[in-house]
Amino acid sequence: MSSFLLLITGFVFLYYGGELLVRGSVVIATRARISRLVVGMTVVSFATSSPELFVSLEAIFNESSDIVLGNIIGSNIANIALVLGLTAIFFNVNISNKTLSLDYPFLLFSTLVVGFVLYFIGVISALIGFVFLLLLSCFLYYIIVESRQENDNKTDVIEKENNTSLLKSFLFLFFGAFLLKYGADFLVSSAIEISNHLNIEERIIAVTVMAIGTSIPELATSIVAALRKEVDLAVGNIIGSNIFNLFAVLGFTAIFKNVKVINSHILSIDYLSMLVLTLIFGVLIYFFTKGILNRKKGLLLVIIYTIYIYFTIQ
Repeated sequence: MSSFLLLITGFVFLYYGGELLVRGSVVIATRARISRLVVGMTVVSFATSSPELFVSLEAIFNESSDIVLGNIIGSNIANIALVLGLTAIFFNVNISNKTLSLDYPFLLFSTLVVGFVLYFIGVISALIGFVFLLLLSCFLYYIIVESRQENDNKTDVIEKENNTSLLKSFLFLFFGAFLLKYGADFLVSSAIEISNHLNIEERIIAVTVMAIGTSIPELATSIVAALRKEVDLAVGNIIGSNIFNLFAVLGFTAIFKNVKVINSHILSIDYLSMLVLTLIFGVLIYFFTKGILNRKKGLLLVIIYTIYIYFTIQ
């Protein structure tokens, strides 16, 4: 029973830790005068991906590569199929031309690069981790510089939140990181105990329960952004979070310890599902009412996710 209580406590800590990190990060980022889409692709994405980062670091130090890969791949699947799907069911999500021309192609590129490494090398070493981080840094530098150059039109710039001071924002970051650290500790340790007790593969726990749990910040952020008519922020958050998970979380984790493919199902089922879903997402935004995710498309994504979960736990 204590393991399940720790699991729930871990989810609660991750949710509120992610929420505080998002609030603090966005206020700081808006002072830099960058677009909503870029804020979503950068600061908010990093903040909402922080649960995956903390969980992955905790898992790799516990010699659980299956949890690292399972959580990251499972979270990317959940972000597109569950989070974006649910958002599209309630709100029409308009995909910007910049997302179509740059952001989605880079997401597909990062997905293929990670797949190439996993299939043909079988391990993400510290050197490969540095390469991942370098690729991400180049991408972020480009979109930030481009955004600042384009923001002569001030209608696309997020307004400063005058009610929140920088000091308060940094306190949000500090306490958010604190909650994420201990939330990750509780989540990983309880997940390992539960999987051992119930004789369930760590991979299954990681790609289902843990993946959904660490995707809660993305879900909360996307719904709130959609309610505030900040659709660019919602879309940028999802695509950016998936890129961060693949290049930043995997890359940073690999610097400390090699991330190895132990359970072959991670490649044959989970990674393949993530790749196929990413391609389906591309088809939905480039064709069939280009640039719009409506209720039907959102429902389709949620149905795909339900099917994936069903066959995973069988």
